[in-house]
Amino acid sequence: MGRENLGAGRFWHDPVGWSEARPHPLARLPRWAAWLALALLAVSLVWAAFAATPAGGPDAAVATSDTSAGEGGSQGDLALYARISGRVMAGEDYYAAAVAEQRAGNYPVRPAVTVRLPTLALLHGWIGIEGTGLLLKLLWPLAAIALMLRLRGQLAGPERIACGVFAMLGGAAAAIPLAPLIHELPAGLLLTLALALYRPDRWWPALVCAAMALAFRELAAPFVALWFVLALWQRRAGEAAAVLGVLVLFSLAMTLHAQGVAAEVQPDDRASQGWSGLAGPMLPLAALANLSALLLLPHWLAAPLAILPLAGWLGLGGRSGLFAGLWFTGFLAAMALFARPENFYWAQVLLPAYLAGFAFVPRAIADLARAAGLKHS
Repeated sequence: MGRENLGAGRFWHDPVGWSEARPHPLARLPRWAAWLALALLAVSLVWAAFAATPAGGPDAAVATSDTSAGEGGSQGDLALYARISGRVMAGEDYYAAAVAEQRAGNYPVRPAVTVRLPTLALLHGWIGIEGTGLLLKLLWPLAAIALMLRLRGQLAGPERIACGVFAMLGGAAAAIPLAPLIHELPAGLLLTLALALYRPDRWWPALVCAAMALAFRELAAPFVALWFVLALWQRRAGEAAAVLGVLVLFSLAMTLHAQGVAAEVQPDDRASQGWSGLAGPMLPLAALANLSALLLLPHWLAAPLAILPLAGWLGLGGRSGLFAGLWFTGFLAAMALFARPENFYWAQVLLPAYLAGFAFVPRAIADLARAAGLKHS
């Protein structure tokens, strides 16, 4: 087996340690696996180019809702959140305002997750919508710089610069006027910071960022759950206990959130149609294109390009590459299975980190070519 054996036994014993020891994991694939990966990538790119169709774009977030509620832009999700925040800034209770506005706009209020967590509206009440926008514009470059610094030991100079540039492009939504109303945007920026700030001997700043991301959007939970699994797998007891503590606190917060919503719900209020969209992989790809600078490209080009960052992260190696690859793959698969087309904005929690993977695509392709015997070392 030689090179082809990849140390599978060690991987199952310590996947993070295994990945840290292999900065070019794709270069170590058996020849047949490298050919399979190249073929799968090529087929996926061609399929995405032909399957791509216009799928909304950022303006669709204003004009659509979780259940196709509302008629006209004034009834869109972001207009709804603006009205809720306006009432909260005027001193009204968040849950009374949120449920009343969603009821008036024919939005569902059952189950409780159809009502957003109060964090963003409370932040608006504290520093205002404009202040929130400035905060997001500050977090945007900080996340990109932190990611560059985190990966400086794994990347050459040009790759590091490209990583920062693509991370900035991935977070471009922070620059739009409606950015302060998008719950997924601060969650995504904070999760990128959590990914970038993690150090084995100093993990608490990353955990603080992940916990704050959870406070903005429960869609951050898969990131934290994956972190817990890997920490437990590595037998890092203190770290695993702290991450579990965050998940427990999050569960308690969601319970209180559900109680706050339930106190305002009436028997005839609308319920969600559920999350079993089975929309397929084109939905998350189109979402990533629509929510980043890829929006500027034609659909037939943006959709296949949205696949490439995942390949880049999978080829990076190290703890960051392993964690990001698992997180992105799992989240995109979940979107393909459960999200409906109007839920495309879920993908915002992956940004800007996801798009930074473009910087690692050349090494991933080169490593696959080397493993397939198409390129000599």
